[in-house]
Amino acid sequence: MKRNMTSARTFIGVALATGLSTAPALSKELSDKSVSVLMNYAWSIMPNKFTTPAGKVIDVDKTKMEAVIVPTDVARQVIQVARITAQAQICQLPEEATANYRALMTLENSRKKWSDQQELYISQLHLFTVMWLSGKVKLVEKDGDKEVVISENKSPSEQTCTDGEKTKIRDEITGYLKQVTAQLPPPAATKNADAKK
Repeated sequence: MKRNMTSARTFIGVALATGLSTAPALSKELSDKSVSVLMNYAWSIMPNKFTTPAGKVIDVDKTKMEAVIVPTDVARQVIQVARITAQAQICQLPEEATANYRALMTLENSRKKWSDQQELYISQLHLFTVMWLSGKVKLVEKDGDKEVVISENKSPSEQTCTDGEKTKIRDEITGYLKQVTAQLPPPAATKNADAKK
């Protein structure tokens, strides 16, 4: 059974009702409370240890959440980018989804203000939001608390969207990529900054 963008939005509305305070699907006016809920769920899936593709090992002290999570305004931006990534996945646009995520991480890395743990947290917040919006995560009540459960039975192939929706998502991602490119320091400035370290 195929699911279109409208039913995906219905899922988002139901998920919002289970723990988030706003009904619109992650609009630009996402409340601090809603952002906080997503941040906490993203923290719950943070690994204790992570090895990057380059082989660097990042140890995460799960007892020091406040030292690892990023400010709410940054988290809100990450969630907004993740919303577009999720829509790209739903619309079967894997290259665009990947480009959107990589642009986010390139931008945050270029800021040179986050620790390795914080960059990993940004990535996990993006991942959790995408999984949640695309129906790959469920919140299950256990002992009075909601627990994150990753669902393997939903695949992007079960979801479709119209050509118009695909075009809109492509346009949003193209706009975001241009915005990120404009914010990145010139390559010479990056090399000089790296050389001073």
